[in-house]
Amino acid sequence: MEVHSKFETQAINDHIVSWLRDYALNAKTKGFVVGISGGIDSALTSTLCAQTGLPTLCVEMPIHQAESHVSRAKEHINWLKDKFSNVSSVETDLTSTFMHFKEQVPTAPTQALTDHTEANTRSRLRMITLYYHAGIHGYLVAGTGNKIEDFGVGFYTKYGDGGVDISPIADLTKTEVRILARHLGVTDTILVAKPTDGLFGDDRSDEDQIGASYEELEWAMEQDSHGRESHEFTGREKEVFDIYKRLNTINQHKMQPIPVCTIPKNLK
Repeated sequence: MEVHSKFETQAINDHIVSWLRDYALNAKTKGFVVGISGGIDSALTSTLCAQTGLPTLCVEMPIHQAESHVSRAKEHINWLKDKFSNVSSVETDLTSTFMHFKEQVPTAPTQALTDHTEANTRSRLRMITLYYHAGIHGYLVAGTGNKIEDFGVGFYTKYGDGGVDISPIADLTKTEVRILARHLGVTDTILVAKPTDGLFGDDRSDEDQIGASYEELEWAMEQDSHGRESHEFTGREKEVFDIYKRLNTINQHKMQPIPVCTIPKNLK
């Protein structure tokens, strides 16, 4: 999907930074915590937070992490520290915590269910860790989800990486994230890396899991917003559109408020 020609990169950057700063000051919090994965979304989010001038804590949380993810994360943090004096970092290795947890719980009926549940558990352990660091410093947890992940296909863990205080890039598509990250000078190793959630302990990418690239999903999201339907497409376009619609439907529970059972007034 092409980005519209009116996409004002610097103006959008300034808008997000101003929004972050104003929100933090109005909430009477001191700064931000960002989980750094070695991916482009967390790289952009942490850079935007750093630009506010408020303290920005970058947290690495490896759990049997691939070396490439670790090296990209460290490279980005070093780059950020060189540019901004308000940036600090800490590593909280959760590998032993995760392994101990696994020893205390049963496995699922199938390996696929076990793998999927363990992946979500990794994400939720990281959420707990981010909120611990935020709590002891008086910071906000800044989310790293983009528009396709958060509002298109729901590609995140409920109460894991979806558990945040603020979402500065959730109105940007992956294409727009890349444009803004490149504009800000995020390192090439991150810009060209295949997007991955790193939750399975292997090298599977987001595209491997979803079955479509972010560019394809952006196209499908655009078509859906115009009321297009599956029968209007053929070949790969139909396949991608169906993937988008299926994930958008089954993941609505992540995107909608928690259902509340309202008690009739005549009963209380």
